[in-house]
Amino acid sequence: MIKKWIFYSSLTLIIIYLSSGFKPFEVQHYDWFQTDNEEEFSYIYPSKVQEDYVNLNIPFTGKFFIGFKEALAFKESQGKYHKINTLGYMGKYQFGTETLKTVGIHDSNHFLNNPRLQEKAFVALLSKNKWELKEEIEKYSGQIIGGIKITESGILAAAHLGGAGSVKRFLNSNGSKRRTDSYGTSIRSYMRDFGGYETSRIIANNNAKAI
Repeated sequence: MIKKWIFYSSLTLIIIYLSSGFKPFEVQHYDWFQTDNEEEFSYIYPSKVQEDYVNLNIPFTGKFFIGFKEALAFKESQGKYHKINTLGYMGKYQFGTETLKTVGIHDSNHFLNNPRLQEKAFVALLSKNKWELKEEIEKYSGQIIGGIKITESGILAAAHLGGAGSVKRFLNSNGSKRRTDSYGTSIRSYMRDFGGYETSRIIANNNAKAI
């Protein structure tokens, strides 16, 4: 009986001692993370400025190529590999069957169910468009046409939407010949929204294939 009393008394003391070492969780508020706007909160991070991440171990996509392809993919399909739109365009980057053939893909079902192949197809198409538009990229980059600054990534994004020929007509007409897709999206808007990204590592190659 005495041994049981000693055991339970010791156990109680141990529990009390351990419990005393824990403090209630307190929510910390940091002024640097908020503004004085009472209607809504604004946050510094994530930031579009790479320098804001210099001391933080956070991946920065910003204007790097990964930022370009993921931003374009979100515009095209919300980044969904299995999406098919009402016009039959497929995948994360919304390829048509004829465009798939130009990069060596003839099995649409295999393409739709293969994320790795979709990524390779996207890069291959960029390479082909860069080769087709290499003169325009060299001639017009840095100029203001149609109210927007022309960049290589903007040209490539516009070509993805409307084809290299439409981009040439837009640039060579000083922005007067503007094409939109079936949903009303213009190649001009793609040049604007996807301008200034890092695409210099894309190799211009008219024979680029995904497989």
